[in-house]
Amino acid sequence: MQLRIPGPTPCPPQALEAMGRQMINHRGGEFGKILNSITGKLKQAFQTKGDVFVLTASGTGGLEAAVVNTLSPGDKVLSLANGFFGERFADIAEEYGAEVTRLNFEWGKPVSPDAAEKALKADGNIKAVLATHNETSTGVTNDIKEISAVVKKFDKLLLVDAISSLGCINLPTDDWNCDIVVTASQKGWMVPPGLAMVSVSEKAWQAHAKAKMPRYYWDFSKAKDFLQKGQTPWTPAISVFYALDVTLDLILSEGLDNIFTRHARVAQTARNGVKSLGLSLFPDEKYASNTVTAVNATDKIDVPKLIQMLREEYEVIIAGGQQKLSGKIFRIGHLGLVYEKDIKSVLEALNKALPRAKKG
Repeated sequence: MQLRIPGPTPCPPQALEAMGRQMINHRGGEFGKILNSITGKLKQAFQTKGDVFVLTASGTGGLEAAVVNTLSPGDKVLSLANGFFGERFADIAEEYGAEVTRLNFEWGKPVSPDAAEKALKADGNIKAVLATHNETSTGVTNDIKEISAVVKKFDKLLLVDAISSLGCINLPTDDWNCDIVVTASQKGWMVPPGLAMVSVSEKAWQAHAKAKMPRYYWDFSKAKDFLQKGQTPWTPAISVFYALDVTLDLILSEGLDNIFTRHARVAQTARNGVKSLGLSLFPDEKYASNTVTAVNATDKIDVPKLIQMLREEYEVIIAGGQQKLSGKIFRIGHLGLVYEKDIKSVLEALNKALPRAKKG
């Protein structure tokens, strides 16, 4: 089976084997060694010297943690959104009482740093900016380096959703001055869903000290206190920790630069292959993601039919569009455990299925 959605992603055999281990005491020394090992390796992958915490949660839990640990009800927040997940990040902040200015961009287009700068100039009371590095709903990667340069020009907090990018696309947390970066286990980290990983800058800690949004399970202070004892505040997803410890070794042994290059190469194979089939990319190729390729479905393609045919006849699983893009695009995920040969087999299946996936 070829699982080629933007997450969950396939797991290497080493990760699956590790998950089969017996449970251990999550308050004992054995788990403490695993947690400390993972934390140290994650700092390398995040490219940070700051704090990194592993939360038992989905990526969305990590985004909620980013919001409640740094903001207070009534704080003004600028949301930079160009897709479904960017808008979700804004929804979370709004739900907790932040006053959110939504700077929305056309789905399929990148966030404009210039537009962000104008918005920050227009309202000096904005405290934080929410940005999505890689928007999986549209297959667009935003220029976080440029966005960060603008945000830091105004000395604002930058909270980054890097759920589908970190570990696959370069994001040097410290060099780009990202205050909170969130990712999740089921994406490029090659393990099952269940863990969110977050980095916290010194500036984010300063905001945390004043933040008044309600938090209990997500409290970074508790996470930091317990980490010093080799523990998590709440019961962790132990099996997923086992797997992550193993896949981080695989990631670091391959080397981050090699991984970024591999993802770029695989993505180019996907983009070239899609175009060779007479299809077009949904986003401008200049901003196309290296972890997911979004493809325009012509008026003649029945997307649900195509997805069903690929699954039932060729054992290839791809994703459709979300919300207003439902039926208008399909998406091929290529992050984590993926090589050119995997994408070539997806393209071969597409080539066979497309002529029979017509509407009517």
